[in-house]
Amino acid sequence: QVHLVESGGGLVQTGGSLRLSCAASGRTFSTNVIGWFRVAPGKDREFVAAISRDGGKPSYADSVKGRFNIDRDNNKKMVYLQMDRLRPEDTATYYCAAAQTNLLPSAPSWYASWGQGTQVTVSS
Repeated sequence: QVHLVESGGGLVQTGGSLRLSCAASGRTFSTNVIGWFRVAPGKDREFVAAISRDGGKPSYADSVKGRFNIDRDNNKKMVYLQMDRLRPEDTATYYCAAAQTNLLPSAPSWYASWGQGTQVTVSS
């Protein structure tokens, strides 16, 4: 089991940037795919990005491709989501999650461990 804590959210203007961090504890971190999801008011949980266990292979939702970048540092047990050219529609609570798989799933049901979330608000 992996325990996850997100940080780095905040208020930013359209076109701005934020870098979210996901700190993990637990011996199995390096065997987990880590994903980022978001929940906007009145909407379902949405896949944002995921990264393979060794950090060599990322996956992105079409809505963030070219603007967001996910990476991880297994030595520090950290995963990061760099978000550039932010838009008002990126406003949501962002969660990191862990899945014990060698795939890169976008479905939340694959992920067994979740953080508490960090709020991102993009003003127009």
